[in-house]
Amino acid sequence: MKRSLMLKLVLTASALSITSIAVAAPVCTNVPQAKWLTPAQMKAKIAKMGYRDIKVFQVSGSCYEIYAHTKDGKRAEVYFNPVTGAVVQNNVD
Repeated sequence: MKRSLMLKLVLTASALSITSIAVAAPVCTNVPQAKWLTPAQMKAKIAKMGYRDIKVFQVSGSCYEIYAHTKDGKRAEVYFNPVTGAVVQNNVD
């Protein structure tokens, strides 16, 4: 009984560790934040790319992250390189 419980706990802990790794933000840059585009500059670039209705704009790890809509109206979670403004990861629903 104890062995079975211990095995279940280990498997649950392993699954939780894998899940938290999967949702971690990508690495976008190693450049210090002082050299990043300002939020206003980044928001202007994002608007030119066609993203609209930005619900969230935040720093996530070494990235700028947004929750917004594409020009087609699809929901998007996008990570940007904060130095160049390039899209690093784009999750569109």
